[in-house]
Amino acid sequence: MKKPTVVVGAGALALLVVAVTLGLRTGNDPVAAQQPAPSSVLSSVLAASEPAVARLGNQHVAPEELKTLLATLAPESREQLRADRGALEGWLRSRLAEKAVLEQVDAQGWRHRPQVEQQTRAATEQIIFRDYLQSVSQVPTDYPSAAQLQQAYDAGKSGWMTPPMYRVSQIFLGVADPQSLEAARKQALELSKKAQATPAEFAALASQYSQDRASAEKGGDTGLQPLQQLVPEVRGAVSRLKVGGVSEPVQSAAGFHVIKLTEQQPARVATLDELRERLTQALRAQRQEQIAKAYLEGMLKTATLSIDGAVLNKVLEDQQ
Repeated sequence: MKKPTVVVGAGALALLVVAVTLGLRTGNDPVAAQQPAPSSVLSSVLAASEPAVARLGNQHVAPEELKTLLATLAPESREQLRADRGALEGWLRSRLAEKAVLEQVDAQGWRHRPQVEQQTRAATEQIIFRDYLQSVSQVPTDYPSAAQLQQAYDAGKSGWMTPPMYRVSQIFLGVADPQSLEAARKQALELSKKAQATPAEFAALASQYSQDRASAEKGGDTGLQPLQQLVPEVRGAVSRLKVGGVSEPVQSAAGFHVIKLTEQQPARVATLDELRERLTQALRAQRQEQIAKAYLEGMLKTATLSIDGAVLNKVLEDQQ
């Protein structure tokens, strides 16, 4: 069963929204010279003998590099990538292309161009600054307390709404090409009539005929979810059904769906237990931001601050 999707009201939005930027560093970039020295030739030979997930010329992605990528992802994102072989292979291709370009970069001495070195220094300073600031703004492990969490929940309670939820089962028939359209339509109509005549047999029909194997293995059940997460064509059919009802065939871009509405839950206020993990993360992020801000303000008080208005104006004039 899918967890309810929480719709956050305006009063609570600022507390819950935490922007996370994921930066992946996958190890040292390969270095290639125009005329390799014996040691670099040996390195290339050794690299070629190492196990690799993927190769492109003398570039490769080692198993440890892929493990590093997966380890940096959130559990849900990691499982999605593990299950989506196409997306995973796409990342491997992109990484190999990146390494090949970096090999050309080093061969041409591109890293030593003045503008590149300037941007590299600026980027390095920002990485070091963010990493150090994070280290000096750590939030105590016991924050927030149960009382603080309850207080935050109560303060935004009017905004902790879950939308109406629908448990939908389906029999899905895919349409691979225009020639199979009418045959699929006819079969979907037959299955719809059978299911409408005997709704209790819907799960058995879905298990036997549905081409969406993930839901077919569960009798067609697609889980409890808000209406907006459904395919638009299916969404319209579901909104017209009563619990236990079976729809006529619904055509989408992928094929035909025969829908049964098995459960409906009205909109309600989400419980603290449902919000606990996300609310805790939001409060900790908010607290860390406050600690970091206080630390920076403290740095400004360690010495006398002076701003030369004349020099500042000159710089601004020069940029016009």
